[in-house]
Amino acid sequence: MSLLFETIRMQDGILQNMEYHNVRLNYSRKALYKSPDTIDLEQVIQIPSDCRLGLYKCKVTYSREVKSVEFKPYVPRIIKSLRLIEDNTIIYNYKYTNRGRINALLTKRERFDEILIVKNGFITDTSYSNIIFFDGTQWFTPSTPLLKGTMRSFLLKKNLITEKVIKVADLKQFQKARLINAMIPFESGKDILIAKIGY
Repeated sequence: MSLLFETIRMQDGILQNMEYHNVRLNYSRKALYKSPDTIDLEQVIQIPSDCRLGLYKCKVTYSREVKSVEFKPYVPRIIKSLRLIEDNTIIYNYKYTNRGRINALLTKRERFDEILIVKNGFITDTSYSNIIFFDGTQWFTPSTPLLKGTMRSFLLKKNLITEKVIKVADLKQFQKARLINAMIPFESGKDILIAKIGY
């Protein structure tokens, strides 16, 4: 079985959204490895002294136990266009380090900056993030994500976004989209015009 991982945003030495990362890590450990105990990542992660200023990506690789913790400076990707790519059998409901299927789809993005995966007609995720859509009044996220991200869970709990069934044909109802993940909070996301999403 492939190892799993958590990607955690760290700003100026402070780990973000840890409640949600702990929940997903321990849920995955219990579901896949029958682990009876729980791990508190804040007790496991040792922050290097030279990573305490600026924005870093903390990657925790694990199975039953934590295997490694890595820190890298984070530079966000600039995404202005999304190519709709269909894959009706893809499954990525746990955050596996083996992303071969997703990476294979990503090679088909052609002139677009990123892909937006469509499964059985439903909008799911990009290769590395959940997605939200704005209709002029409020923000919605597909109710059919491949992976329920920690930022998505946080924004749903705070009622900043709402789940909605979104098919490809529904995209015209929206004005713009925004990518969200652990490293891209709601307020940091850059708008993508709906006209820049297509085949």
